[in-house]
Amino acid sequence: MLKKIKRYALLVLILILLIIGLLIYQKMSRDNVGNISLGIFTTQDIKINILKDPLVTGVTCHIASIEDDLSFSDPSDSAISCRQTGDISKEMIQLIDKSKSGEIVFKKSKSIFFKNMKIRRIYDAKNQTLMYVSYSTKETSGSFKHSLSTVPLWGSQAYMSVKTEQ
Repeated sequence: MLKKIKRYALLVLILILLIIGLLIYQKMSRDNVGNISLGIFTTQDIKINILKDPLVTGVTCHIASIEDDLSFSDPSDSAISCRQTGDISKEMIQLIDKSKSGEIVFKKSKSIFFKNMKIRRIYDAKNQTLMYVSYSTKETSGSFKHSLSTVPLWGSQAYMSVKTEQ
């Protein structure tokens, strides 16, 4: 009987250490550039993550969202701000999906119940602007939470080359 209790206690201890390790690893994420505590009596924090566009490497986005370390589901709200932080070439623009629905450049699970936050890049050819839409895949209070940021190509190599071709 005593062996079973010791074995159970060891299993619980290992599980607790594993959870603590995962929480520490999550907090030390390389793409996390900011962490704002929402108070002493809550486990929710505003996390600010950085995202470099994988195809248009001259664009960097910052995404702010609320995360709860001890919950199975994070709130759906998020904010996104994208800026040109490097060169954007004609070749980069040629590689991206130019359909009206664009392409997903980032996806993060916000719940164990199929809720995700996605960031989609859409190209507005007429205005030569990259649009980044952050949205939740689960309806909350009657709507799908979303946020938009735009990066105009004006002044970049891509803008110059497209203008000279017209």
